[in-house]
Amino acid sequence: MRDHHRLGRSAAIVALSIATICASPYAFAATNEQPPADVDWPLHGLTAHEDRHSPLDQIDRENVERLGLAWSFATGSRRGQEATPLVVDGVLYATSTWSRVFALDAKTGRELWRYDPKVPRDVGRKACCDVVNRGVAHREGRIYVGSLDGRLIALDAKTGSELWRVQTVPKGGDYTITGAPRVVGELIVIGNGGGEFGVRGYITAYDAESGEERWRFYTVPAAPGQPYEHPELEMAAKTWSKQSDWASGLGGTAWDSMAHDPELDLLYVGVGNSSPYNREVRSPGGGDNLFLTSILALRPETGRLVWHYQTTPAENWDYTATQHMILAELEIEGRKRKVLMQAPKNGFFYVLDRATGELISAEKIAPINWASHVDLETGRPVETGVGDWNDEVRYVMPGVPGAHNWHPMSFHPETGLVYVPTLSNVWPFHADEDYAYVPGVMNTGEDWPGFHDALRWIIPFCNPAHLTAWDPVEQKLAWKVEHDHPVNGGILSTAGGLVFQGNGAGFFAAYDAATGERLWRIETGTGVMAPPVTYQIDGVQYIAVLAGIGGSPAINFANYTNDNAGRIYAFRLDGKDRMPASGPAPGGVVSAKPRPLDAEEVDRGRALYASHCSRCHGQWARSTGWLPDLRYSSQAVHENWESIVIGGTYSGKGMASFADRLNAEDARAIQSFVIERALAVDSIAERVQAWAVDNLCLPTTWVAD
Repeated sequence: MRDHHRLGRSAAIVALSIATICASPYAFAATNEQPPADVDWPLHGLTAHEDRHSPLDQIDRENVERLGLAWSFATGSRRGQEATPLVVDGVLYATSTWSRVFALDAKTGRELWRYDPKVPRDVGRKACCDVVNRGVAHREGRIYVGSLDGRLIALDAKTGSELWRVQTVPKGGDYTITGAPRVVGELIVIGNGGGEFGVRGYITAYDAESGEERWRFYTVPAAPGQPYEHPELEMAAKTWSKQSDWASGLGGTAWDSMAHDPELDLLYVGVGNSSPYNREVRSPGGGDNLFLTSILALRPETGRLVWHYQTTPAENWDYTATQHMILAELEIEGRKRKVLMQAPKNGFFYVLDRATGELISAEKIAPINWASHVDLETGRPVETGVGDWNDEVRYVMPGVPGAHNWHPMSFHPETGLVYVPTLSNVWPFHADEDYAYVPGVMNTGEDWPGFHDALRWIIPFCNPAHLTAWDPVEQKLAWKVEHDHPVNGGILSTAGGLVFQGNGAGFFAAYDAATGERLWRIETGTGVMAPPVTYQIDGVQYIAVLAGIGGSPAINFANYTNDNAGRIYAFRLDGKDRMPASGPAPGGVVSAKPRPLDAEEVDRGRALYASHCSRCHGQWARSTGWLPDLRYSSQAVHENWESIVIGGTYSGKGMASFADRLNAEDARAIQSFVIERALAVDSIAERVQAWAVDNLCLPTTWVAD
């Protein structure tokens, strides 16, 4: 039998940690015959501390095998689903692709309303990693969502009607928004993305009632001669070369993580990668390049900086610090410390004093070769030189996907462990010797055709994704579950002694929080990368999660075995609903009619395809199924190739016109390359390559020279 008094105390802690946003629903007498009060998931990370650990324990180690589907809801999308649902007063609020919002009865899955911000489909070209959205914020009867085209929108929580909107990025620019807004007192705080496309990062706070801007913090300085918008930029500017690639915007977008400590009155913001990645052309002569890849501690009311910590000075590999941050109290060397924990892309797990920014510890959490360790005296990583790719091709670990990407982790106060969705990967970095900033394209400083060629032969890790249980006090691995699919899922832990995670292979599972033993698993058909949440209605605990994979791994690494139909699943003990059937993966037959192909034109088309097409349609025209595999294009597509690529015939479907980058001759060259690839589908060389990639792999303990 569960200890209801212990459960009440746990809930009181949760209630205190989110201040007055929601009160504890758990404190009830053991003799009370009334069912427990409903329990919400009111904030993105459940609490303002973003710990993603629920004190609900109705579903536990002993009964989790009875978990069954309570209901499901079809989102109507076949692309990436990354949202954390919120549950408030019996209503589940979730987002899907193109920033659409759904309000559902959290007990039955019945749709109450939906809102479509009608994002122009050509904006999808500006999104590095799919047209995803990670969720909404809720405050006093209002829902707040950021749209892909850069608007912050307030909706009536009961009806879905629009109350106000503000354009939080320049219209017509190359910014996007995929992250969830956060509620901080009377403010709504939102960041943005687009670092590779020539933008300058910032984060903005708005009045929750009116939408009026309260403050804005720029994460990198403007070009020399421009005024400093706030005093912190004068200090940051000293860490940049005066010959920096100012036209590129420099990056530093704050596209995801935030956390809030009401007691210390600090808002923590994770800052993203550089633009371009190659530091030799971004800031010739060196410099740490603040505030790239940094954790910022800001005063919520003013936006002024209190402290910062830079995880990767002189960032060179897309090692963002926008990954999930958790605030907790740990006993370290005999005393309680208020800490901030983060596992950014660069492969280290950081524990910082969240009042001062002091580095407490940092250890490797995944295979890496760019640095040997972090010097605890200076707080700086000690680079090995393997990551210096300006003068020669380097194979760097982790690669651009990172050792931990956007997928949220969880902290379990009873086990003392942080559960992290980690990754093992390697990336071929090729410098573009002729790099020059070009508006509207990916400005990473890489030689895209060279990368395109190298990635074709990269052998993947045997178990590229993992559920890693990490001891943040001892800074060591407690246990690990290895997955053989490259798409990982976000994490939820509960007081029932459970850890929940999905995987791109098409399953959702529960693990023992102490040992990592898998206790329950259900086939979802559609892969899962979104983080689960849990809530309680009428005394019944539910676990809910979105399914549908997308993003960068879906383009280059995942192989779809189904139609990737987006869904929201809700599970409960003894749930009796039937899991929806999955459709077949997209397929087709090669329909390109052979025509005389000029070898030089095909080679030029290969380079153009790598630069403009590969990030959506796959390397070497071999799609994973996320978006159409051009090798299997219909004859009608081939006959209208130029009107699609140049004329924008399919812009309403998300295939924007490339008339600003390509001409008719370019389009024909790309078509020639695609036809050549289509005709090679059954060639011996292609079969050998496919066999090598599918059957050879590197162990996760491998370390490159």
